[in-house]
Amino acid sequence: MSPILLIKTGTSVKTEIKIALSILIFLLVMPIMGVFALTHVKTISQASAVYDATSYPGDYYAWGNCTWWAAMRRSQIGEPVPNSWGNAATWAYYASNEGYLVDHSPSYGAIMQISNVDGGLGHVAFVESVDPDGTWHISEMNVLGLDVVDNKTMPATATAGFNFIHIVEK
Repeated sequence: MSPILLIKTGTSVKTEIKIALSILIFLLVMPIMGVFALTHVKTISQASAVYDATSYPGDYYAWGNCTWWAAMRRSQIGEPVPNSWGNAATWAYYASNEGYLVDHSPSYGAIMQISNVDGGLGHVAFVESVDPDGTWHISEMNVLGLDVVDNKTMPATATAGFNFIHIVEK
């Protein structure tokens, strides 16, 4: 009878040793691969980063998602949005019903919104700036991963494909 008994009775000791060594190598390599993976999590691109600062009180959108980021950025500039707009797909609808200007023209502080993406959940981003030629720059979260912020430059010709929820005039 074989001393290792990893395989059914009658298997050669040589085969059992090969199997035992394979399992041992697997068990030794897996933690090394895990450490390697964890040390390379934040290397998505230089234009992105994991957000590790605090939120603002009253941001009840799901942490790490695009809605959380857009609501937090608006609060940072003193123009918070209600916590009742739901998923990104419904933001333009609710904003319009609550008296916000919603159109297809980007402006600083506006929230860029699109409904028909991400399985119907939509997407929102914060407009950081608009260039004289109409190009606009956004910051967004949860496109490259949960709680990952990235920045994009959008061409002026793409405005018709997005809604922009503007700051309420006071």
